[in-house]
Amino acid sequence: MAEHVVKLPDVGEGVAEAELVEWHVKVGDLVREDDLLADVMTDKATVEIPSPVAGEVTWVGGEVGDTVAIGSALVRLKVGGEGAAVASEPKKKAQAEPKPSPPPPPEPVAAAPVSPPAPKREPGAVRSSQPRPIFGAKPIASPAVRLAAREAGVDLRQVGGSGPGGRITREDLQAFISQGTAGAVLAPGLVQRTEITEVKVVGLRRRIAEKMALAKARIPHITIVEEVNVTPLEDLRAVLNRRARPDQAKLTLLPFLMRAMVKAVAEQPGLNALFDDDAGIIRQHAGVHIGIATQTPAGLVVPVVKHAEARDIWNSAAELARLAERARDGTATREELS
Repeated sequence: MAEHVVKLPDVGEGVAEAELVEWHVKVGDLVREDDLLADVMTDKATVEIPSPVAGEVTWVGGEVGDTVAIGSALVRLKVGGEGAAVASEPKKKAQAEPKPSPPPPPEPVAAAPVSPPAPKREPGAVRSSQPRPIFGAKPIASPAVRLAAREAGVDLRQVGGSGPGGRITREDLQAFISQGTAGAVLAPGLVQRTEITEVKVVGLRRRIAEKMALAKARIPHITIVEEVNVTPLEDLRAVLNRRARPDQAKLTLLPFLMRAMVKAVAEQPGLNALFDDDAGIIRQHAGVHIGIATQTPAGLVVPVVKHAEARDIWNSAAELARLAERARDGTATREELS
């Protein structure tokens, strides 16, 4: 019996580390050669890491969201012997041995029903087992409690009463106010919710957040609002789509906007430029690469149409459709997202 260490391979030129975004195995799993072990992400491209050998997983290096250095141990496998022989078979999910069904319980014996003791109510609290005060129903409270409620801006119809017959006491009112719900008027059948769901931001979502924050800090932002009559353009688009060959992509507004951007940056080269902080140089690029924001199940992804200056309307539309599809199904390469 031997151990094989699967290390994180070099997943891209100049990449020193990658982020774990998904595990496909866990300790105790039997894997075949080429079965997927994990997905890692560099920049905005996700890379699948397959197993080079068959064996049993004895250790995994890290949790989803962790950063792993290139060349470091990712998975340890026990290879050789019975475990490897089993792993060489078609991979199946481990199934627990079926347990014999327990004998049916004896028939219940009829007994006199016993009412459970009434739960003790805290002042001002509304038990889930009891109906919430009905919106619009007249609350039972003393004049002094009603006056205190008016001064505090509290609707007594929303306060649970712990006194006899559901009477609202001063303690009930104070407890309601201390919960921070004073002044709130709730609609019938609705309840206030205070749950907080925490979702760990990993992988593509985190990388997008980091890049957007960096762009906000380093790229000058300017907003110009102009009113444009695009009716002639829409008419032209409709005519071209009717004349299109079956193998041509359907024209949306985006290819026309891309051609407009190509002409604009040709007239204003400063818009298609990058400032090198260290060298103190502005590099103006002749090639026009346009990022197209694409909504995907994993969040907003921006594939890049390269050299839009060398594409016509139809070629731009075809490349747009190709990149958008790859972005949505998660197969876009690092180069297509850079």
